Amino acid sequence: MGIVTFVDETTSGSRSDGWGLEIAEERLTVRELIRRRVFQEVAEYNARAPGVFQGLVQPEDTERVLNGYALRTPRRIDPETQSELALKAFAGNGFLVLVGDRQVTDPAEEIELGLGTEVTFLKLVPLVGG
Repeated sequence: MGIVTFVDETTSGSRSDGWGLEIAEERLTVRELIRRRVFQEVAEYNARAPGVFQGLVQPEDTERVLNGYALRTPRRIDPETQSELALKAFAGNGFLVLVGDRQVTDPAEEIELGLGTEVTFLKLVPLVGG
C-alpha cells in the first residue's frame, strides 16, 4: 500500500499543496485513478457539507465561486455522477493528467504507482475572448 499525492494546477500558474490518498494496488488505470480521486473528494464534501465543493470538476446545478463551486440548493453530491463528469472532462481535454513528468492520455492505460507517486491534474483555463 502506498500514498499517491494529487496536485491540482492551472495553466494560469496556480498550484495546490496537494493531498494524499492511500491506494493498495501497485498498478491502476488512469480511469480508476480519476474515479478514486473523485470518490474521495465527494465523500469528504458529503461528510461535512461546507456549502462550497472543491473538486476536480464542477458538479451539476452549481455556480463557480472563488474557491470552488457553490451548490444552488444544499444537497449531497453523487460520486458516480461526479466521476462520469470527470471522465467526460478528461476525454474532452478539460484537464490533463501527469504522472510524475509524463502525460497520460488514455483512460485505459495502466500506470505504476511506486513509492511517492505524484499525479498532477492540470486544469485547462479557457482563453478570454478567443
